[in-house]
Amino acid sequence: MKKIATLITALFLLVSCDETFDINRDPDLLPVGQAYSTILPAGIAGVAGAQGSYYAIVGGFWSQFWTQNTTSNQYKDVDQYSIGTNDYQLGWTAMYDALNDIRVVKAKALAEGNWNYFLIATVLEVQASQVMTDLYDDIPYAEANNPLILQPKFNTGKETYDLMIADLKLALSKDQNASIGDKPAKDDFIFGGDMTKWTKYGNTLLLKLHMRLTEVNPTLAQSGIKALIDSGAQFLDIDASMHNFEDADSKSNPLFESDRRQLNTTLNLKASTTLYSYLDVNADPRIAKYYENGGTSLGKANNQGDFLNNATGLSTVILAPKTPVYFISAEESYFLQAEALTRYYAGAGAKAKYDLAVAANFAKNSSTDAPISATALLAAGGKYEFPAAGTAAQIEAIITQKWIASFPGNGYESFMEQNRTGYPKVSAVAQDDEDYLAGQFAVSVQSVIGNKFPKRIVLPNTVKTRNPNAPALKAISLPVWWDVN
Repeated sequence: MKKIATLITALFLLVSCDETFDINRDPDLLPVGQAYSTILPAGIAGVAGAQGSYYAIVGGFWSQFWTQNTTSNQYKDVDQYSIGTNDYQLGWTAMYDALNDIRVVKAKALAEGNWNYFLIATVLEVQASQVMTDLYDDIPYAEANNPLILQPKFNTGKETYDLMIADLKLALSKDQNASIGDKPAKDDFIFGGDMTKWTKYGNTLLLKLHMRLTEVNPTLAQSGIKALIDSGAQFLDIDASMHNFEDADSKSNPLFESDRRQLNTTLNLKASTTLYSYLDVNADPRIAKYYENGGTSLGKANNQGDFLNNATGLSTVILAPKTPVYFISAEESYFLQAEALTRYYAGAGAKAKYDLAVAANFAKNSSTDAPISATALLAAGGKYEFPAAGTAAQIEAIITQKWIASFPGNGYESFMEQNRTGYPKVSAVAQDDEDYLAGQFAVSVQSVIGNKFPKRIVLPNTVKTRNPNAPALKAISLPVWWDVN
């Protein structure tokens, strides 16, 4: 994990060797007038590296995609919910380094009236900050990455959400056609400078922020979501991702790079009973894309009787070097829209969005050698058919499928969604009990916090010791502000 900084630096090399892109320069110390194309790639790659490695690992454990192999100790602290103040310091630093680059772009764009780069930078700023505040709760936001403020104040989780929503609305309100100056192109690793797609990304992120408020502030969630949809806002129908990875040292997907290539082992991550059993019992063909021997007699034999996190002989998790890092995938966008339509529009159009989401993820986990289709599972009477009635049942179907589609790199997102909605449900019995229902969550048998789930990551000690404005430490089992379940 300590080599991720090397990976993030190497990712910059994936852009063409244009003379405006000099990786030997510190983008934090760029002179006034330095090209956006020098700074933006660093910010995008930095966010992808942080969320796609450090937080992808913890998210996969806590969303119960995988468990620690009993012969390994690499992620023992995550597996047993014992992340402390000395852990994930590098993750925090990596994300705020990326945010520094992004905020340099944002300030420059605002000063120049370059609304293209201003929108891109604002969306990326909110993307990264949303991950951090949902995992840590209180974070520096309003004063963060300001060279004149060495000890920025921490905004509460609620304040951060208010600021992120306001910032997104401001950036989305700017007339892209009136943008002054340089236009993004190959320095934009995500959309190649297509501002229509960036607007859809911003709208989808704004929808996501409001959706996170459904339990803590239903009125604000509803008004914000309905205002957005009723305005005719367009949402993502393609992936917002960094996707130019190579199967080469320090140039591959950050999760693959950190867990497989740099550690030089495939033994760390094994199938968790929770997701494996759900895919198995539903004859979901994605199981073969997620786990070695998935869906075979060998895989089933190895998996039965797993108590989650105390597994032996389980199928190994499949990771690939060229898998994109998804900031918001097409299917997540469709799932967000399906939930919004279910909650606030009497379900009108929700089934169509749900079906698109599931189909998109099936297509993503297909191949020419082994094509898979969601058709049968989504058809009338299929196991994944969208419930015809019942808001709770429909939301459960949406969140459950979002959970499956978050594998492997977006487990932190499905972890947050489980905290928000309670889906997948928590099992009332142990996973070795004959009454266990496949896919229900269970507390790790290695838990050091008793019969509780983790709800947050503890603030790193390096932040506490360097910034007197840092809040008091909170227990890993204490929910963040919007989690009222």
